[in-house]
Amino acid sequence: MNRISELFERKKSNILSIYFTAGFPALDDTGRIIKALQSAGVDLIEVGIPFSDPMADGPVIQESSTIALRNGMNLKLLFRQLEEIAPEVKIPLIMMGYVNPIMQCGFGKFAQDCVRCGVSGLIIPDLPFNEYLENYKPIADRCGLKIIMLITPETSEERIRLIDAHTEGFIYMVSSASTTGAQKSFDEQKQAYFRRINAMKLKNPRLIGFGISNRATLDAAFANASGAIIGSRFISLLKEENQPEQAVKKLMETLK
Repeated sequence: MNRISELFERKKSNILSIYFTAGFPALDDTGRIIKALQSAGVDLIEVGIPFSDPMADGPVIQESSTIALRNGMNLKLLFRQLEEIAPEVKIPLIMMGYVNPIMQCGFGKFAQDCVRCGVSGLIIPDLPFNEYLENYKPIADRCGLKIIMLITPETSEERIRLIDAHTEGFIYMVSSASTTGAQKSFDEQKQAYFRRINAMKLKNPRLIGFGISNRATLDAAFANASGAIIGSRFISLLKEENQPEQAVKKLMETLK
């Protein structure tokens, strides 16, 4: 069974997913970061493919992408790094990246490489839904990969139900229509959005991302979905700390 499906069958709430950009802060940190997060008890890891124009990302993740590309990170190297540590990784890995680099590889080959390296799912923020249904989903299904779709406060109910009907794994519930970035709390508007989606009784579990940075926002996400995704806060800690392991330790301390 796909590891994402296994996770959500086994654990229904308080799921913690962490995002980092491959190749940041140093080119060879990928394996160290994944192993440190796994040891800290993180449930799921999103490995970001650096891209020159990450339009859904805020300045913190944009900068990490720029540095990773400058360091020399590319898909071929990333797959090699993931393959090296695959026997040690027991939790689900999701590759998160934009269409352009994936298409340069070719989606069929990309999907096969993901499976070979122990990747369980994909998040492609700029992938049109119709394109997903026609050209990506059949290949992903054959490979046993889950393609995770995003919804925002502006996503219509019709669109949300369409996504819910044609995807598996979980739905990435973006907390706001803006780009990624840490927030201290979620205002009433966001809370109302969370309640509205809860009332829809979707079949897929949801993880809330964008703005999770401390215990308050984490608890709000846990109260309104199956779990939370943290990205910008962890990227900032990776930049601040000398060692990935120390950044992971600091992150877990801020979430207590």
